Amino acid sequence: MSDNYKKVEGETDLVRDVNSTAIINRNRTAYDMAKKRSEQAKRKLIEEEEQRDEIRNATREINTLKCEMHEIKNLLQKLVDK
Repeated sequence: MSDNYKKVEGETDLVRDVNSTAIINRNRTAYDMAKKRSEQAKRKLIEEEEQRDEIRNATREINTLKCEMHEIKNLLQKLVDK
């Protein structure tokens, strides 16, 4: 082990950087798994955001159709009243 790192007592995968005093996990497998979980969580957030956008767009389209139907109804009512 380098002079820049000291083992953390009671922890096999952890070392302390003597310059910054940061604790570093040297277990590459755990790091890779954590990174994979992070990427999956980001992808899930993006998918959820896309779903929300689709729902918002569908809601806007429905509201537009409702307004147009209301206009058509009013025009038909005017024709009937003549």
